[in-house]
Amino acid sequence: MSTTNGTTVLSAKDYATSQEVRWCPGCGDYAILKQVQSAFAGLQLGRDEVVFISGIGCSSRFPYYMETYGMHSIHGRAPAVATGLKIARPELQIWVVTGDGDGLSIGGNHLIHLLRRNVGLNVLLFNNQIYGLTKGQYSPTSEEAKVTKSTPMGSIDHPVNPLAFALGVDGTFVARAMDRDPQHLKEMILRSHAHQGTSFLEIYQNCNIFNDGAFEVFTDKERRADTTIYLEHGQPLRFGPNNEKGIRLDCFRPVVVGLENDGYSAGDLWIHDEKDVCKAHLLARFFDGPGQEGQPALPRPFGVLYAAERPTYESLLHGQLAAAVEQKGPGQLDELLAGTTTWEIR
Repeated sequence: MSTTNGTTVLSAKDYATSQEVRWCPGCGDYAILKQVQSAFAGLQLGRDEVVFISGIGCSSRFPYYMETYGMHSIHGRAPAVATGLKIARPELQIWVVTGDGDGLSIGGNHLIHLLRRNVGLNVLLFNNQIYGLTKGQYSPTSEEAKVTKSTPMGSIDHPVNPLAFALGVDGTFVARAMDRDPQHLKEMILRSHAHQGTSFLEIYQNCNIFNDGAFEVFTDKERRADTTIYLEHGQPLRFGPNNEKGIRLDCFRPVVVGLENDGYSAGDLWIHDEKDVCKAHLLARFFDGPGQEGQPALPRPFGVLYAAERPTYESLLHGQLAAAVEQKGPGQLDELLAGTTTWEIR
């Protein structure tokens, strides 16, 4: 913390607590924590204006390590707790930290309603495709045939696609980042904060103990240029070591094309539009397996897939309350509880 011209300036370290950080050495959570603290320092958020709310899981220790208000709540219920707080104290900056197990299994129902209501808060979903805290069982995002302690013959579950899930329940801000690209991660945290409504940021997070290398195809220096694509609003979808490949739409089917060998130019490519929900659904369904009908595999998108404006739940609620008071007066609690219907018992 320093003072410039009489103004207190907070550094990233000022958002760190004195608590010992109890994650496994090498865990991707460390990188996420660092970028959140760095982003907050850039924003100069007042530490008494911020609340972190978590459920249960490795990621849910996050509130202990942020020098802000925080609550380590119960399994899967962080969205419900956060909604109540945002309604009571709409001026607060509220962040929900959850994992793929906590948020998409026992907490899936609560996350649905948070997203569709568009409550004005931010969700960071750490996705490591495993249950880490309980020592390596398969999670809702684990791939099919995943061998774990709870699926010794391989998982028969079809995995949840977090971004398709968020778009499917009409989330207004849907994005993806990863722990091993800190600069882009920080940018996505800042974009999440700037959104008016529920921001949903999926973060690929490596669990080096129970699921090491789950996202290596997107982080390995030799492969990442061919397997990842970074989305920029208004820019064509290009990727490859020298941006020599791109994505174009063949009707509604995305296909990989070459800009040198196939005779296509940047003008022929899909131009990313953050407000186009139909194309956002297509982007959420990009996969890293064999391409359709012999086509090359599609790269995994990172960045903001979708960002839309819609009134927040708490603004509509408080507006409704104000309208009710204006029409009917402040009212009396006893009269409200008694209601307007009575019975005479003989």
